[in-house]
Amino acid sequence: MLSIPSTRDGIAHGLLAAALGVLAWSLSPALAVASDGHFRSHSLFQVVRDTTRAVRRGRETFRYDTFGDEAFWTDTLRLHEAIAGADLGGVGDGVDPLTALAVGLKVDVRKLPRSLRRALRRGDVDLTSPATTLALLQLDAVVGLRGTLNGDQLTSIGITCALCHSTVDDSLAPGIGRRLDGWANRDLNPGVIIALAPDLSAFTNLLGVDEATVKAVLNSWGPGKFDASLLLDGKAFRPDGGSAAVLIPPAFGLAGVNLHTWTGWGGISHWNAFVATLEMGGQGTLYDPRLNDFSRFPVAAANNFGNVRPEVDRVTPKLADLQMYQLALQAPGAPRNSFDRQAAERGKAVFSGSGDCARCHVPPLFTEPGWNLHTPVEMGIDAFQAERGPEDRYRTAPLRGLWTHTKGGFYHDGRFATLLDVIEHYDAHFDLALSGDQKNDLVEYLKSL
Repeated sequence: MLSIPSTRDGIAHGLLAAALGVLAWSLSPALAVASDGHFRSHSLFQVVRDTTRAVRRGRETFRYDTFGDEAFWTDTLRLHEAIAGADLGGVGDGVDPLTALAVGLKVDVRKLPRSLRRALRRGDVDLTSPATTLALLQLDAVVGLRGTLNGDQLTSIGITCALCHSTVDDSLAPGIGRRLDGWANRDLNPGVIIALAPDLSAFTNLLGVDEATVKAVLNSWGPGKFDASLLLDGKAFRPDGGSAAVLIPPAFGLAGVNLHTWTGWGGISHWNAFVATLEMGGQGTLYDPRLNDFSRFPVAAANNFGNVRPEVDRVTPKLADLQMYQLALQAPGAPRNSFDRQAAERGKAVFSGSGDCARCHVPPLFTEPGWNLHTPVEMGIDAFQAERGPEDRYRTAPLRGLWTHTKGGFYHDGRFATLLDVIEHYDAHFDLALSGDQKNDLVEYLKSL
């Protein structure tokens, strides 16, 4: 019997949509070549079965696959030593659960034994001891962080896609709950976590600066932000002195969307290969000759980041299934009573009418169907981050599920603190002359998506 994954995993609706999408194709038999050289027709059942299996494999990759990046986080940075602390064979004070939660790490409640859940509710668990953190790692309960222990010794640490692109529903306690895959973890402070590493020479050598400078840059990012371009161009700060890091985007609601990064690097598979190989430190193949441009990407060009080919490729074989899983992740609907329904209905009319928002945020994708990029001049903002990408443009961000990632502000760098600030910007930039009521109604509509 075909088993459809739980809607709690955020993929059942995506699978249903995929099944409906291939229905017409499958009813008129499509042909495939079998191992004996004869053609076989695909039934709808086969298509859905194969899709379901691919999505499940992709979910495992998204949640648990490090792509061999332990070689970077353990052997190079020695981050596992900082997590364990001196009393448990590492260095320093170690990272206790309270500290881990404070820097945005999350705990998957479904990985915890019932006895431990009850103890947590009673307050009987020592959350000030790094030993508790190691116990959580041994249970594989820290979202996006994979640890290997030998007895009470943490011997390696690695990261997965879920570290930045998953959170939890806080069902047991803040930071502890059921996984929410694809949600941007706007609590996570990657810079602070990386700065804990005992050996930052990989960054000092690459960027040509001292350790104090590297730590200052990493600590400048703040919660919910990461600077993937730092290792390409070495630009740590904007011209105004602010951090060059950008907000972590959600990884859901991407089906039908062309480009998937703030500055239009590429689609899902491109960015997965790029991040897994260059940012996570995984063992993967990456070919992107745009990175050979010394004038734009001096660090990447000097280190041949545009043509990475390891002896063992642990990324490429996972890209197809990983893409299937991400495409199946639907944007979550807004909670009841989180917006004014009547105002949202009026705001919808403004969105498609006098606000002219739908020109770029075309429903139901809420981005352009096609080449979804715009120049900084079109958007009325500076070009700094756009010029760190390959196209000198910014992507039209999809808006579904917007309510899940309001923390940290809006736009790529969070420059607008509220949705009303965004609307005020476009009202002025395009001379829309919206009334105060229209702007407020538009806010409610955006919250409802």
